[in-house]
Amino acid sequence: MKIGHKDFNFQENAYIMGILNVTPDSFSDGGQYLQLDDALRRVEELISEGADIIDIGGYSTRPGAAHVSEDDEWQRIDFALNTICKNYPDIPISVDTFRSEIAYKSVKTYGIDIINDISGGSIDEKMFDTVARLGVPYILMHTRGTPSTMMNMTDYDDIVSDILKYFAQKISLLRSAGFKSDIIIDLGFGFAKTLEQNYSLLAAQKVFECFELPILTGISRKSMINKVLGMTPQEALNGTTVLNTLALLNGANILRVHDVKEAVEAMKLVDFYKKSTLGD
Repeated sequence: MKIGHKDFNFQENAYIMGILNVTPDSFSDGGQYLQLDDALRRVEELISEGADIIDIGGYSTRPGAAHVSEDDEWQRIDFALNTICKNYPDIPISVDTFRSEIAYKSVKTYGIDIINDISGGSIDEKMFDTVARLGVPYILMHTRGTPSTMMNMTDYDDIVSDILKYFAQKISLLRSAGFKSDIIIDLGFGFAKTLEQNYSLLAAQKVFECFELPILTGISRKSMINKVLGMTPQEALNGTTVLNTLALLNGANILRVHDVKEAVEAMKLVDFYKKSTLGD
């Protein structure tokens, strides 16, 4: 798969997506990168630590997040992309948005390489047609409802079977809309799922290899760690590394993380472990 100027071989390697939130209220790093100098330093840090992709978001989608207008979301993203794309032209950039107009502007104005949609096209009915026209890779995530309602929507007949059906339907809809580019799937840990459901899904993650699409796992500093260990997101680095390791062993191709250095180390160790055990 080609993303931007880089080739990604998901059959042989895992990759790291570093997070840059230009929001005042994201659960882990809200408010830290609202100034341009801070955002640029953060991107430099992510790249130097080994990030393969930078994911930029201007709308916090944590459970219960406040509504942000489209104009405000674009102002935040435009502010960041205007300088980041000039200073770091070789790193693939993903924009985290569920709005088709933000996706369109990001690609047409800055040549963004990936659209990362936490809603799987469910919030903005124009998203699938838009990404089909844009022709860039699309991250298709599972969730229900909106950030403000999703935690009231956790009833499943069987969470693994239900999400398999969800992806089958969404992939079919994307292709029917004329989308010919690459799809990456994201099981949506923490989105419309209870604590126990998150862990059941992580244990079953390899099942989703049936789609023969790369799997992105976003667990970094989430409540599925904090609730078990009784700590804040800022204290959850060790727990994040443990779950990232499990995710890699269970089929993750991309880790979306706040802490790139530690994720790269986990990835290298898991890769060495896999190669060593295959040789036994």
